[in-house]
Amino acid sequence: MTHGLRADPSRAQTRRLARRSAVMLGRIVVFVLVWVGLALLIAAGLIRFFWGEITVGQMMLNLISVETDGGGGAVVWACILGIGVLPLLITSAAAWSLHRRRRRQRPKPGSDHGWRSPWLMRTVSSALAASVVVLGAASFSTAVSLADYIDAGNSNYDLADHHVPPRVTGEQEKRNLVLIYLESGEATFEDEALFEKDAFAPLKEVTEPARGWRSAKDLRQYEGGGWTMSGLTATQCGIPLAGVTSAASSGALGELREGDGTYLDGTTCLGDLLQERGYTNVFLGGASSSFAEKNTFLRSHGYSEVRGLDDWRAAGEPESSFRSDWGLSDQSLMEQAKTEVDELHAESQRTGEPFNLSLLTLDTHEPVHVFDYCDVDTQEEATSVFACSMVQVAGFVEHLEDQGYLEDTAVVIMGDHLKPVNAGDSLQAQLEDHPDRTIFNRIWIPGAEQDTMLRAGMDQLSMYPTLIEAAGLTLADREAGIGVSGFSAEVPADSAQSLSPEAYSELLRSRSPEFYSEAWSSHTPAG
Repeated sequence: MTHGLRADPSRAQTRRLARRSAVMLGRIVVFVLVWVGLALLIAAGLIRFFWGEITVGQMMLNLISVETDGGGGAVVWACILGIGVLPLLITSAAAWSLHRRRRRQRPKPGSDHGWRSPWLMRTVSSALAASVVVLGAASFSTAVSLADYIDAGNSNYDLADHHVPPRVTGEQEKRNLVLIYLESGEATFEDEALFEKDAFAPLKEVTEPARGWRSAKDLRQYEGGGWTMSGLTATQCGIPLAGVTSAASSGALGELREGDGTYLDGTTCLGDLLQERGYTNVFLGGASSSFAEKNTFLRSHGYSEVRGLDDWRAAGEPESSFRSDWGLSDQSLMEQAKTEVDELHAESQRTGEPFNLSLLTLDTHEPVHVFDYCDVDTQEEATSVFACSMVQVAGFVEHLEDQGYLEDTAVVIMGDHLKPVNAGDSLQAQLEDHPDRTIFNRIWIPGAEQDTMLRAGMDQLSMYPTLIEAAGLTLADREAGIGVSGFSAEVPADSAQSLSPEAYSELLRSRSPEFYSEAWSSHTPAG
C-alpha cells in the first residue's frame, strides 16, 4: 500500500509533463503552419504584383540564379524581405502576444471554469492556422499554375515525337548575323488608338519595307513563354523552356546553382550551329550576365563572349549610364554595340569568317526608369521610354547601313516576349484585355527579293529555323526544333506546326520527361 501511494504522484507528474509537452508541441506546430501559410500567401501576392501568373518552370529556373545587382535589385530585395523575413516577424509577434495573454489570463486556483479558455483558444488558434495555410497554399498554387503543371503530366503528347534536330545541308551563302532582342518588344505599342503615340515609329522609319526590310506578320509568343530566357531559348533552340523535373533529377539544376553547370546542353541551338561553321558569337546586354543563368546558356551554346553589367562597369561607363535595379542604358549599350560590330566586321573581312552579334535592350524593363536622354512627352512615362529606346536601336541600325554592313550582314530585330501585364506594371489597362497581342519584328536579308514574304501567324519557336536561314545556311526540310522556317510558305504535314491549335497547345504544355532529360543532359548534342 505504501509503494502504491508513493507511485501515484510520480505517475501524475509524468502525465502532467506529457500533457505540457503535447500542448507545447501543438503550439509549435500551429505557429510553423502560420509561418508557412503567410510565406505562401505573401509569395503569391508578390508574384502576381511583379510577374502576374507564372509557371512552375519559370519559378524554378529563376530561383536558382537570383541577383540583387543587375537582376531586379529592389524587386529581389522585396521578395527576400517579404517572403523570408516578414512572415517570421508576424509569426513571432503573434506567438509573443498570445504568450503574454495566456500569462495574464491564467485561471485562479479553485476556479471551476478555467478549463474553457485554454481549449477555446487552442481551437480558435488551430482553425486560424489551418485557414492561413489553406489560403496561402491555394493562392500560391494558382500564382504558379500548379494545376496546369500537374495536368501536363497526364498529356499523351511528347515533344520527342515532333522535335527535329537541325540538319544543315549547305553553307555556301553563309553571312554575318546581327540579332537584336527588344525587351518586352510588343507590337501592340504601334497602336496609336490605344497609346499616345506609336512607340516603334523611330525604328520603323529605318526599317521600312520600301528599303527591303520585311516582317513576320502576327509573330506570337509561344504558349507558356513570357520572360527573357524563354524567348532566348525558343528563338535560338526551337523548344519551350521547361523540363524542370527532368533537370532536377539529372542534377542539372544543382550544377547550375553551384555555378559549374551547362544549360540545355543536350540540345543543338543557333550558337552551336554557327560556331561549328566558323562564326564568332558575341552577346551584349545591359543587365547582369549571370541573371537567370543567361551567360551559362549562351556559353553552353557557342558564344565565346558574353558581356553585361560587370563588364560595362569595368569598362568605365559613367554612373549616369546605369539604372540601379537592372543595368546599362540602351544609349550606352548601342554605342558599345557600334564599336563591337566595327571590330567584328573588320575581323570578318580579314579572315573570311562570319560573326553573330546578339544584343538585348534594357530600358523598357519594368519598373519604368527615365534616363536623362529621354524627353517624356506623354502622360504615361512608359510610352515615352519605349519610344526613346527605339531611337537608340534605330541609331544602331543606321550605323550598320552607313558603314555598308547591310551588304553582307543579315539583321533580325524582335521582342523577347510580350510586355508583362501585372498589377505593378504600367500600361496594364491598355494591354490586359487586348485580344490580339503579337511581337514586333523586322528582318533584313542582303540581296533578297523585296517581295519575299514570311509566313504569318507563326510563333517564337519557328524563329529558330528562320534565324538559321537568315544566316545563309541551307536547312533540310526547313525545320529545326519544333519550328518551321518563316521563309517557308508550306508547313510539312508531320510537323508540330501542322497540329490543331488545341493539340499544339497540349504539346507545348506536356511534361515530355524523356525529351527534357536528354535536353538537359550534359553531353555534346547531335546535329
